[in-house]
Amino acid sequence: MSTLDATRAELALLVLYLNKAEARDKICRAIQYGSKFLSNGEAGTAQNVDKSTSLARKVFRLFKFVNDLHVLISPTPKGTPLPLILLGKSKNALLSTFLFLDQIVWLGRSGVYKNKERAELIARISLFCWMGSSVCGTFVELGEMGRLSASMKKLEKELKGKNSNKYENEQYRAKVEKSNERTLALIKSAMDIVVAVGLLQLAPKKVTPRVTGAFGFVTSLISCYQLLPAPAKSKTS
Repeated sequence: MSTLDATRAELALLVLYLNKAEARDKICRAIQYGSKFLSNGEAGTAQNVDKSTSLARKVFRLFKFVNDLHVLISPTPKGTPLPLILLGKSKNALLSTFLFLDQIVWLGRSGVYKNKERAELIARISLFCWMGSSVCGTFVELGEMGRLSASMKKLEKELKGKNSNKYENEQYRAKVEKSNERTLALIKSAMDIVVAVGLLQLAPKKVTPRVTGAFGFVTSLISCYQLLPAPAKSKTS
């Protein structure tokens, strides 16, 4: 493959990536929380970027609550324990509620919805919903990682009995890759709880705007990575 062909292929992947509304939203999220980190809650250019990007992201998320609503009413994979099902459905319900209320927040901050006090109350409720979904997501990932670890140990014993190299087994490698994905998702969910605490100012002395911005920036980068097209991910692995 020539250098020009390779460049075209890379640009095609980049176009594919940027064509995703979710990817653009997460890039804006990284800018938003990076600006929050730089501003540390103080007035200035960085804070203006933070606020304007936050408002712009709400447009990207219009009607996005339908996605989690669809997952909420969809059947779960067979064999999933009831506690994990309940946690997963709770996560979807809370996230869908957050995204729905966030539309009202956008209407309030753009001047369409005139009741500012109620709009701010709705904004706070929506953030509590997002924090709740992050908590549920953290427990879901912990539970799924536990199940995955048990199945990997079982497979290891089977392969050991057959004197087979586990790293040459396609099924085992797939489980390892899935475990890595779950670990990354767990880190993201746990860090998003801290972000929510910062946005809600539940611990203002410990979770400052700079801490909130740093955690939010990292989780944004994780989200951007998770949205990479499959060919690009295989190159980095």
